[in-house]
Amino acid sequence: MRLASTKTAAALCGGLLLALSVPASAAVDAKLLDMLKANGQISASQYTELQAELAKDQKEKQIAQQAQQETNEQIAATAKKANDLSVFDQKLAWAAKTQFKGDVRFRQETVKIQGESNNGGRDKDRQRIRARLGAYTEINDQVDTGIRIATGSSDDARSTNQDQDNYFDKKSIWLDLGYIDYHPKQIKNLHVIGGKMLQPWVNMGDVIWDSDINPEGLALTYKYPLGSSAELFGSLGNYNLKDNVDGDGVQFRHDLRLTSGQLGTRFSVTDNLKMTLGGSIYAYQNDENSTCTSSTTPCALAVNGNSANEQFRLYEGFAQADIGGLAVPLAFYGQYVKNNDASNDQDTAWLLGAKSKVFGFNLDYNYRDTQRNAVVGAFTDSDFANGTTGSRGHKMKVSYDIDKNFAVGATYFLTKADYASRTQRDANTNTLQLDAEAKF
Repeated sequence: MRLASTKTAAALCGGLLLALSVPASAAVDAKLLDMLKANGQISASQYTELQAELAKDQKEKQIAQQAQQETNEQIAATAKKANDLSVFDQKLAWAAKTQFKGDVRFRQETVKIQGESNNGGRDKDRQRIRARLGAYTEINDQVDTGIRIATGSSDDARSTNQDQDNYFDKKSIWLDLGYIDYHPKQIKNLHVIGGKMLQPWVNMGDVIWDSDINPEGLALTYKYPLGSSAELFGSLGNYNLKDNVDGDGVQFRHDLRLTSGQLGTRFSVTDNLKMTLGGSIYAYQNDENSTCTSSTTPCALAVNGNSANEQFRLYEGFAQADIGGLAVPLAFYGQYVKNNDASNDQDTAWLLGAKSKVFGFNLDYNYRDTQRNAVVGAFTDSDFANGTTGSRGHKMKVSYDIDKNFAVGATYFLTKADYASRTQRDANTNTLQLDAEAKF
């Protein structure tokens, strides 16, 4: 009996140890321990010791379970946060690929035209503002878009200035840009642009195009590198100016349209001499039908000095020489324009100018002579000779950067114009502009 009792005790102890070594509820373990004590298989001291071990083991399990639960909750919270951030990032991905750019300009302008009365004439002494804000977004690796709004006293394509007038009234805002730029990765440096866009051509002078004009239509631009120091560049475009201008139908053939083409090259003659040479053609279709029938400005191409019902096919040559290695940078530029469809011999325009930077001052000077029908009166520089053709004279500009993205400047137009004054030809037409401009 004693031997049997010893074996039984050993078996029960083994069972107890096994029970304690495997997961079990605290109630089952305590019940087994009470049974061993009641059967006399363990002493009171052993019961106390085993009960303490059981309590310790259960406490460790609770701590481990709690720690595991906290870890699981942290993992779940981290995953949720990562998922939330991913969704947030996706929603705001456009913001990371969008640039906001703009500028604000305050201008004091004085216009004096010989032969015009001081009161009720075309002379001006006014303060003007210009404000522009654009958002430019990379949609993907091959598509960009741009939208810009700007001030303007009217929808005149040649100006975004707004007079400070009319008892603090609110100023108008217009859509100045809205385009899509597709540049396929398969053809590097090719851009297909549709909408209302920045001028896709090189504009060496502003005889043909006022710098504020943003054409509307479809354009292609391309650059082709020729080694490390030269490149070819070019553009093609078709732009709609007036739908059904002849009143005979809505098809394209009845619209007033512009087709443009340009080809040029940039190359280095020496390390200190870089050249730009090029030529352009601007051909208008149905322009013989573009006449003023309302007060809209401009309501036709042939305005601001052009002969009535004038037609236009402009051929342009342009060049610029950038000279380095001097005490100051120096550049000479020019353009020559001929209207091959002009109705008379007043069909040419030319401009010669020079640019430099001295002691932080940006200097720009040019002289031009624009015959009456050499260029489109609706699109030529709106400031020179009060925006009219049949004019000649000087443009002098100086500006200085006071601080980063903030500059002041002055521009003076000393001209003679045949059509700026309503009382006489070859009238002095002088304009002074004082500007303060901030960019961001």
